[in-house]
Amino acid sequence: MDFVSIRVITGDVARLVEFYEKATGVPASWSTEDFAEIRTPSGTLAIGSTRTVPLFAPGSARPAANHSVIMEFLVDDVDRVHENLTGFVTDFVNEPTTMPWGNRSLLFRDPDGNLVNFFTPVTPAAIEKFARSADTGDIG
Repeated sequence: MDFVSIRVITGDVARLVEFYEKATGVPASWSTEDFAEIRTPSGTLAIGSTRTVPLFAPGSARPAANHSVIMEFLVDDVDRVHENLTGFVTDFVNEPTTMPWGNRSLLFRDPDGNLVNFFTPVTPAAIEKFARSADTGDIG
């Protein structure tokens, strides 16, 4: 089994896609006006309109209602990324902070209130973990 993507349902696909394109520097691939993807080598952030929800099951997903998932992106230099996001991101949850497990993390909210973590491994163990993950294609 391969983990392929996480899909965020939103009431404003264009706004959320623009946010993630700017935050990640990755251009979106659009399938329709109701669906776009931000594709990275290790996974995809899919962004779908509320109009797509009935195709799966009516009422099964609600936009801007996430209180349990954090989307995480590995970046080269979280402090530099923080500088680049300042003035663009309006809701930082924390400044870059080194976590006990060895990642330096920046937590913020996207325009729908979803939590996003940009992080950089900084301890030898964390650096080694992500170097191995890059070799095997298994980020995590």
